[in-house]
Amino acid sequence: MNYALIRENDIANGPGVRTSLFVSGCRHHCKGCFNPETWNFNYGNPFTQTEIDKIIEASQPSFIEGLTLLGGEPFEPENQDALIELLKQFKTKLPHKKVWCYSGFSFEHDLLLKAQNNKESVKEMLQLIDVLVDGKFVEELKSPALLFRGSSNQNIIDVKASLSQGKMILLEGVWERKMGSGNIYE
Repeated sequence: MNYALIRENDIANGPGVRTSLFVSGCRHHCKGCFNPETWNFNYGNPFTQTEIDKIIEASQPSFIEGLTLLGGEPFEPENQDALIELLKQFKTKLPHKKVWCYSGFSFEHDLLLKAQNNKESVKEMLQLIDVLVDGKFVEELKSPALLFRGSSNQNIIDVKASLSQGKMILLEGVWERKMGSGNIYE
């Protein structure tokens, strides 16, 4: 797997301050994608144990809420093995930190039913993720009022609750901004 960027102290891709990993490779090619260079599986640099160690170290301070995976597409088959290894090490060393993941695949249809070419790998990844923002970015549904989503068709899913209850459970809270103030309301 290649990766495009490791962003420390990221405040845009999940709640609080996070470490974010932008993976390379995506077949969705969403119109209006904010990161089209990551569609190429060869973009960026090889992802190795050195990067895993860097991510874990960057995520250790108490002010870091957790890790966010995005890209590219984390659930592309070519990215699954490397991300599973990262997530296993991350959860072992930082079990109290939350993992968010952004995917153009739908949780219920693509990841649970079709399992994106490898049911066991997808299942293992999902078990290591706390929150999934699912669904392709749809430019026509883009809204600046959305928080942690690019378009209104995307869901913010509590993965642990969804897997235990056997159905999609959306994360509690209103994920929008009050227009004009920039503040989050609930």
